Amino acid sequence: MTGPISPQLALDALWRGLQGDPAALDAVRLTGTEPALPSSFAVGTAAQASIAAAALAARELGVLRGGPAQRVSVDMREAAIEFRSERYLRVDGQAPADPWDSIAGIYRSGDGSWVRLHTNFPHHRDGVLQLLGCAYEREAVAQALLRRKAVDVEAAAADAGLCVTALRSFDEWDAHPQGRAVAALPVLSVTRLAAGDAAPRAWPPLPPGARPLHGLRVLDLTRVIAGPVAGRTLAAHGADVMLITGPHLPSIPTLVIDTGAGKRSAQLDLRDAAGREALKAVAREADVFLQGYRPGGLASLGFSPEALAALKPGIVCATLSAYGPTGPWAGRRGFDSLVQTASGFNVAEAEAAGQPEPRALPAQALDHASGYLLAFGIQRALARRAVEGGSWHVEVSLAQTGHWLRGLGRLPQGLAAPEPAREEIRALLEARDSAFGRLHTVRHAGLLHDTPPRWDRPPVPLGSDPAAWG
Repeated sequence: MTGPISPQLALDALWRGLQGDPAALDAVRLTGTEPALPSSFAVGTAAQASIAAAALAARELGVLRGGPAQRVSVDMREAAIEFRSERYLRVDGQAPADPWDSIAGIYRSGDGSWVRLHTNFPHHRDGVLQLLGCAYEREAVAQALLRRKAVDVEAAAADAGLCVTALRSFDEWDAHPQGRAVAALPVLSVTRLAAGDAAPRAWPPLPPGARPLHGLRVLDLTRVIAGPVAGRTLAAHGADVMLITGPHLPSIPTLVIDTGAGKRSAQLDLRDAAGREALKAVAREADVFLQGYRPGGLASLGFSPEALAALKPGIVCATLSAYGPTGPWAGRRGFDSLVQTASGFNVAEAEAAGQPEPRALPAQALDHASGYLLAFGIQRALARRAVEGGSWHVEVSLAQTGHWLRGLGRLPQGLAAPEPAREEIRALLEARDSAFGRLHTVRHAGLLHDTPPRWDRPPVPLGSDPAAWG
């Protein structure tokens, strides 16, 4: 195993990669050491560096707006705990329902390999059961998969728009066409769009004591973890974030609560013209359009980055995908657990633990890191827009984030790290009342010392607000 790089070097590379002023790095203080969680991968470093990058980008936007040149600090242990925020959520003192479907998970396949199913949404679950021709029982699913090859199930599921991956090692992923495509990409990209040219536009000066993103309007069309974490992070630094979902779309209640802090929540049905026109109306007044639906889904409805830039010159569009913008899997649906399985992490973690069964990372690390990298990229695009003008596109994928995490190095003894007990992290929780009940949630680890992050709104049930900027 290659030893891990330092969190400071990881942050430096992210910051310089998006043309950040190197002098700003002097404002950041990183504390704590690996291992932060039981893993052979530098999950704590990934948490600390990605959260610090987002916080530093907020600080720099504040400076552009006449705010103070603040100190930024991120503790590794606190960052690692925030990487598992959904695990520590409590509602009226109780853990919410398990978000995982009863047949989701990893199974042996008939060729001696393994295959992972993601069935947390009902239509994905029903599609998998139809594909396998079996009952909604874990043993029935296991028996059906023992009659099939892992890659055959993976391919058939992809053709049906379902979420299934075969297990691969790092060597197998590196030889795969999608693995090669991902390896050729940066961890994230920020590019100027050809459409929607706009003159440089300075941000309005900050009111005294305001957080750096005060007055920024963000449309958040994402679900599950990665995209919603990006919106939650922007809200923590003062942005006005409006979550848009469809009334017909499934959701995972635990994650709605955990990632909903600081956001309005509206619903629009984009299958009809009225819903699309309503979304265009709020997009015309937005600074950021963040989306994480299947590749091409919103573009087919008239909301591609280019179309949005023509609608609102100067907008920053951010796109989250599973496997990246290029390669044969660019259009595939996916989730953190599936990308971990497909790209080698489950094999590598199992080998480090000396166990025969695949082993997952101790957090949905690709999801959480991708969320903070999205927030980082969005803010860097906003800073460049203020100076250079134009409309911008930020792209992040779970697979690119995984490639980045892998490049941070390994911790040979990391799996021996203790599992953080809830009693040990109580000081990192904050309590507030909400429509769901009394909540205890993990506070944000990316600290700005003059304008500490906070969420002005508690999470609300989906569709609680009108689709309009107040």
